[in-house]
Amino acid sequence: MRKLGILFASAVLISGLIVAGASAQDATEVPTPEATSVVTNQSPQRDGVSLAIYNEGTALVQDRRTFTFQKGLNTINFTDVAAGIDPTSVTFVSLTDPTGTSVLEQNYVYDLVDSSALVARYIDQKITVITTDGTEYNGTLLSGNGGDIILRQDDGQVVVISPTNIRDIRFPNLPGGLITRPTLRWVIQADQAGQQQVELTYLTSGMNWNADYNLLLAHDNQSLDLNGWVTLSNTSGGAYTDANVKLVAGDVNRLPQPQAQNGAVMDMAVAEAAAPPAVQQRDFSEYKLYEISRPVTVGANETKQVEFVSAAHIKAQTFFVYDASQPYYPGGSPITDQYYGQNGVTTVANYLSFNTGEESGLGVPLPAGNIRVYQQDTDGSALLIGENSIDHTPKGEDVQLLLGNAFDLVGSRTQTNFKLIANNVLEETYEIHLRNHKANDAVEIRVPEHLFRWSNWEITSSTMDYTKTDSNTIEFRANVPAGGETVITYTVRYTWPD
Repeated sequence: MRKLGILFASAVLISGLIVAGASAQDATEVPTPEATSVVTNQSPQRDGVSLAIYNEGTALVQDRRTFTFQKGLNTINFTDVAAGIDPTSVTFVSLTDPTGTSVLEQNYVYDLVDSSALVARYIDQKITVITTDGTEYNGTLLSGNGGDIILRQDDGQVVVISPTNIRDIRFPNLPGGLITRPTLRWVIQADQAGQQQVELTYLTSGMNWNADYNLLLAHDNQSLDLNGWVTLSNTSGGAYTDANVKLVAGDVNRLPQPQAQNGAVMDMAVAEAAAPPAVQQRDFSEYKLYEISRPVTVGANETKQVEFVSAAHIKAQTFFVYDASQPYYPGGSPITDQYYGQNGVTTVANYLSFNTGEESGLGVPLPAGNIRVYQQDTDGSALLIGENSIDHTPKGEDVQLLLGNAFDLVGSRTQTNFKLIANNVLEETYEIHLRNHKANDAVEIRVPEHLFRWSNWEITSSTMDYTKTDSNTIEFRANVPAGGETVITYTVRYTWPD
């Protein structure tokens, strides 16, 4: 069969498709929207770039470049943008001649080269198909729907080629309008020719940051050392060299956005308190802003960590909680089912608490993030004893972290009496046993009891003092001796309108 005489050695192979006579420059060129304008495909080196990264998967990019303009109408095709760009957020401003340079039109072009786009553009045109056995078919493309290639050959015969039998599809050239990378295109009126520095500003998805904290708890559980790391993840499709990076902490209201990808978080070894961190924190509007004081290169598909807070000997405490009662849920009627809320919980939780205020030895707010708590063993090695997460925490607030369950502490909670005294009066008694299997250490266990049956209640008897922590919760604090047991018994009466 006759072969196409325009297949060159410089053909570009695209997913099994060969575009003949196409150079790398042809692959990025797009037709000019204005016949009288000067078309330039420019991605000049950056003069500087700034990133404001939000911990919601979004970043604001401010990119300064120097472009060359002709006097009059110019069309600028700019390919060096993040793949996650929000095209509606793009602004183009000339810093050199802001009054004499105006943007007439702004476009985001993303008709990218792929097999389906090429096939669709070559309907009713001639192509060459080579099958897996080496047979070559030349003809006019009638259809490419469903993967099958339907060709009408020069002799009038129509051949259908299954995609499983296709090795290569060869096209004479790359059709106009297709591009290899997403492109920003501006139509710009310039009053003077020459170089101008411009600033491109846009929002992009695929960039995120969060805080990761490592705590080293002292042997006596009375103090801790804290190291905080900013973890940056970049899956935006762009790379940023020597960027000025600002991190915004807080809940910024945004319109619904496509879900951004989340980068991996790297585990960091416990670090000793060292030199002051290279991140400056300050207030910005109703948020906290963290600015990295040196240029940072944020590569494509990269996760990077930078220390931003470090403090030693922060006051801390650990405490135990046995919480086995049912939370109170406001409803339209009291709960009179005798067995409601009996769950058989026996575990006693271990908590760590510290304050972010200056009096505790920290004195800084903590952005939302993950916290890993370590404690040194007798040989000096640090072992993980728990991890949790925190929300944005202002300076001077308490942080409470659930570390896990205490191995040697056990609780039980038993309903020993239940009586419906009248149609609107109910009384029940609970007996709580707390057992400490530690050989040498007495412990205090906090026991919150949620009075869940109705909002109007009264404790009629109790073997231990308690405090009222909210409108439907009381809390006992029981001392349990080493190798011993403490028992709490109380009776509660509920009343409601008849």
